[in-house]
Amino acid sequence: MKSDSSTSAASLRGLGGPLRSSEPVHTTPALSPAMVLLEEAADLLVVHLDFRAALETCERALGHLASAHAEEQARTSLEVKCSLCVVGIQALAEMDRWQEVLSWVLQYYQVPEKLPPKVLELCVLLYSKMQEPGAMLDVVSAWLRDPDNHSLPEYRFLADLHLQRVLLPLGCLSEAEELVAGSAAFGEEQRLDARQAIHMARQQQRHEHPVSEEAQEPNQADSSSHKFLSVLMLLRRLWDSAVSHVFSLPFKKSLLAALILCLLVVRFDPASPSSLPFLVKLAQIFHRIREAMFSPLYQLPVQD
Repeated sequence: MKSDSSTSAASLRGLGGPLRSSEPVHTTPALSPAMVLLEEAADLLVVHLDFRAALETCERALGHLASAHAEEQARTSLEVKCSLCVVGIQALAEMDRWQEVLSWVLQYYQVPEKLPPKVLELCVLLYSKMQEPGAMLDVVSAWLRDPDNHSLPEYRFLADLHLQRVLLPLGCLSEAEELVAGSAAFGEEQRLDARQAIHMARQQQRHEHPVSEEAQEPNQADSSSHKFLSVLMLLRRLWDSAVSHVFSLPFKKSLLAALILCLLVVRFDPASPSSLPFLVKLAQIFHRIREAMFSPLYQLPVQD
């Protein structure tokens, strides 16, 4: 026992002499509960491939951070909270629940402007890979407009990522031009590359536009044919109505009265040679109307 005590004393002297009561004892700082849960969640995700348990562990840790004291939150919550969200995003993606990622993240950050750059980047890449970049359009736009994010070192990268993975695939070329022209995140070389990409996207859009017009031509032709047939049917109905009125009894009486009035006013003699052309034309008119009444075209049934 004596030798043991002398050895311990020697070791203490080798570290700087005997420990005085006034000197603080340097110990390894204890991990916060949230950090312990973060390590557990990462282990469940990577080693055990238990994605559901990893997500539940992240949610427990995030709940603990929300209820922690302000001092503890200021010291550890920012980085730990971001890391927990990264693990949770990966767990949701592995369970094919990627549609829930954005709403799941926003319930812990409330507004898009407060999303950490790493979390925002993962969300953009995930929704872009799943061919749903439109879900991130408003979120990234709001994040880029926030003045507090302009000074972040990741701002330039996220602006370019938004251009390449969200705006151009969605065909939002006007928004892309505004972003390139109005954002200080793009350097001169990046600005030229971005404008070239926008120009190529616009050319591709114009190239695909005639194809869509050609695809619509058969439909337009069918629509024109239908309208033409409708006009023909309308004309047929108007013709039928006109013919029925021509051969109606009141019209016959009116025509006879007009003829008698004409004979009285003009006072021409029906037997005289000068009145012969008028009577011949009148007979021709009645003959044509009668032929139209009994023609095959008139006898066809009207189809709606």
